[in-house]
Amino acid sequence: MTAYVIAVLRPTATVHPDVVTYIERVQSTFEPFGGRFLVHGPGRPGEWVEGERLGDIVMVEFPDLAAAHAWYASPAYQEILPLRTEHMPGELVFLEGVPAAYDATRTAAAIRSATAPGN
Repeated sequence: MTAYVIAVLRPTATVHPDVVTYIERVQSTFEPFGGRFLVHGPGRPGEWVEGERLGDIVMVEFPDLAAAHAWYASPAYQEILPLRTEHMPGELVFLEGVPAAYDATRTAAAIRSATAPGN
């Protein structure tokens, strides 16, 4: 099942040179694991329509969660990770996608059933 790594990054007013080095090198770290950028802020067109802007969004697609975890744990990525984390705060999450036949109405029905009085 396709997996996604999503980061919400909050750049500082001045971009540290280490962050630029990280950006130069990061793509080559996930390509061996089948990863590819889907979104790579900043400056990408988009707008926050609800809530406050959280930061710059980065989204990378991997074939599955195992590939995403292998990328994150890889020596190549671990070597450059501090270049970003020491100079740009943010959050990172791994999420598994839904199957092609996913139907949100089934999820809603399961929630409604589970939360009905008497359950």
